Amino acid sequence: MARPRELRRRIRSVENTKKITRTMEMVSTSKLKRAQDRVVSARPYAAALRDLLADLYAPELADRFPLFRQPPKEGLRRVALIAITSNRGLCGAFNANLIRETRRRLADYEQRKVAVDLHLVGKKGINYFRYVGRTAASQRLDIGDRPTPRHAVELVEPLVRQFEGGELDAVEVVYAHFKSAVSTPPETMRILPITPPAQAVGRSGGRAVSILKPSAEGILQALIPLYVRNEMYRALVETAAAEHGARRTAMKNATDSAGDMIDLLRRTYNRARQAQITQELAEIVGGAEALKG
Repeated sequence: MARPRELRRRIRSVENTKKITRTMEMVSTSKLKRAQDRVVSARPYAAALRDLLADLYAPELADRFPLFRQPPKEGLRRVALIAITSNRGLCGAFNANLIRETRRRLADYEQRKVAVDLHLVGKKGINYFRYVGRTAASQRLDIGDRPTPRHAVELVEPLVRQFEGGELDAVEVVYAHFKSAVSTPPETMRILPITPPAQAVGRSGGRAVSILKPSAEGILQALIPLYVRNEMYRALVETAAAEHGARRTAMKNATDSAGDMIDLLRRTYNRARQAQITQELAEIVGGAEALKG
């Protein structure tokens, strides 16, 4: 059994760790609320863009916009894959799950002989793929957990130009889908080409009761870039919110585990202290008996 002095030192150490994890849990809870508000604000705008795109989509119009160009019949030749991770750890399996999804997509494309340009966002993903020797087409460390629409534009605009020029057949992003603070599964979303909305497929034009000014083509000209940028922005804000949710959960579990460990150490310390006192009493009684004899 450990000595009482050693047990007291271990108890103080775990108590200090518990204070740190508790503080990090509270900070993540505060940041999660703001990040969740950004996700809630972004989703209605994305839904409105999709509905408007469905209203305006028509096959004869889609042929005039390169971003609607579907992959060639012989299959994909080159794909851009954007992998979003965090810059910091202490968030459980959050980054590991995103990296695993990215590796799965890479393995799938490589098996089909498709060239992949890997674009990395976040320190954890950059460090991992550097460690395994995978070259990245671009790296971003400056976005962090507070992405802005400007960040989304900077990420997606070069890829849009490559797609329009025929250098890329598709653009995908691996991100964490924020369902709740405890459910943030990694997902892969295809940003380009824009898939025709299901409710618009087979329709010859927009709604018959709609009067469009200047024209459906003119509106789509302005709408399509907004749609692509917003999809990228939504992936960034959802991943940021998922990171805070994962870190809050991880720190809460660490705090609870530290509390359980402190209780166990205190019980062990009490037993050790009681055994020490009993031994000292026995020695005193034995010494007294020896003096009597």
